Amino acid sequence: MKDFFEKLKNSFRNLIDFLKETRKELNNVSWPSRSEVSGTTIVVIAAVFFFGFFLFIVDIVVNYGMNFINSALSARS
Repeated sequence: MKDFFEKLKNSFRNLIDFLKETRKELNNVSWPSRSEVSGTTIVVIAAVFFFGFFLFIVDIVVNYGMNFINSALSARS
């Protein structure tokens, strides 16, 4: 029983040490400003729309090409 309480005590001590070290490391982090976050968010959203539109166009072209090849091959048979 004594071992159990000793392990429990060590576990709590380790948890408290971990939380203290975590807080200390978070103070060393270089956090971005609100304007930096807004700017990068706009860039990400624009990139998503650009690549979504690009892939949409590629899909249409590939679909048209596959339909053309399919109709050409089925006409030969």
